[in-house]
Amino acid sequence: MPDVGMRRLGTALAHPSRCLEDLCTRAVETFPGQAPSDDVTLLLVRTLSLSPAQVASWTLPNDRTAVRSARHMAARQLTEWGLEGLQDPTQLIVSELVTNAIRHSTGPIGLCLIHHQALTCEVFDTDANSPRLRDARAIDENGRGLSLVTQLSRRWGTRPASGGKVIGCGSSRGTVELGFC
Repeated sequence: MPDVGMRRLGTALAHPSRCLEDLCTRAVETFPGQAPSDDVTLLLVRTLSLSPAQVASWTLPNDRTAVRSARHMAARQLTEWGLEGLQDPTQLIVSELVTNAIRHSTGPIGLCLIHHQALTCEVFDTDANSPRLRDARAIDENGRGLSLVTQLSRRWGTRPASGGKVIGCGSSRGTVELGFC
């Protein structure tokens, strides 16, 4: 029976152009009328190689003037990539994430934009604590940054990195997507 499963896995994976979810479904689906006999976990990952022209990254000082510079660098890069339509949401996201990095960390800040199937924006800072989404009240002066990022991006997330963390988001159809460089 393991040979049958291995052949089915090989057959499913022989179509690399299909989406990963479809490949997983085809690989683990049971034959009609057959009950599943084993628990199985299948993890498929598609790696990709980006050209240097698809990635722009900068190191910023941990200083309030970095926010303005970060917005301008991001806008310039989006123009170079022909993504002018994403400038406003991207600049707002960059402003919020870099401001949070300045407010909550002490070392240099990294900003990275990736242009592949979506635009991905990442900000590195030296604080290991993950941010939390807050419900800011009308009278609160702070706490709205991640809410704005949530509204302007398809998704956002955070991951630990050596010496700190990375917060990333990504775009799709006029919004900015968070991902990770």
